[in-house]
Amino acid sequence: MIERAVESPNRATGIGLLFFLASSLTAVAANWQSTVSNDPPGPFPELRPLRATYHFGWAGVTAATGEVHFTKPSEDRFQFEGVGRTTGFVRILWKLDANYRAFAHADTLRPIESSQTEAYRSKKFTTHLIFTSDGVKRTRTEDQVKPSPAKTREFTFPNLFDLDSAMLYLRSQPLRDSSVYRVVVYPATSAYLATVTVIGREKISVRAGTYSAIKIDLRLSKVGKSFELEPHRKFRRATIWVSDDADRVLLRAEAQIFIGTVFAELQSLRFDNAKP
Repeated sequence: MIERAVESPNRATGIGLLFFLASSLTAVAANWQSTVSNDPPGPFPELRPLRATYHFGWAGVTAATGEVHFTKPSEDRFQFEGVGRTTGFVRILWKLDANYRAFAHADTLRPIESSQTEAYRSKKFTTHLIFTSDGVKRTRTEDQVKPSPAKTREFTFPNLFDLDSAMLYLRSQPLRDSSVYRVVVYPATSAYLATVTVIGREKISVRAGTYSAIKIDLRLSKVGKSFELEPHRKFRRATIWVSDDADRVLLRAEAQIFIGTVFAELQSLRFDNAKP
């Protein structure tokens, strides 16, 4: 093999280049934390209080419904509430009722705390997250025939988001075409590096109406115990459309996961301070 490499300098150079590229990619993966977006909240106007309903499903079949309510209960914080449930024949196979509530700082758009419950046919999970500037503390309980003790875990990482605050932070940015943002999100039980790329602008029609929209690509990588990046086992990628206006509301999302392509689509939207 060595003799053949000496006799074929171009091939040897090619192999060396491959090793060099592999080493470089490994170094980039190891230093992913330096690529996380550290910009402060952008100048885009804050989201107005609203109520919205969504349908969720796959292959054109509605499998669940959800309602969200976004408010600003005080000058220094935002509040997000959401409820959802499976419907129709899907509920016969897989019963799920979910509730979610989260608070975020109005000035920094950083998360304060969140609570969510997932009630299945025979068990119920409750997850409570408390965020600080250094990370998050998670408490999770499982209630079934024999309730289990609460499990706690702490994850240390600066500039961490939950789902709600990540949305608020990203919508505050300029979102110019081809721009890329990377944030670390802790939605419930694990941390993920979310890479958000603005693909462009286009028109989209959903049940709530026709909108000019910003089209966004979303990729997720799980953050391991030693802060190494791991592929997400169930999620591949997602395409998201948000309204290209002063509100930047989620219109539709299509995610490629282990069972195929699932979707969420806006059904109705009402702003609490809208004039009649």
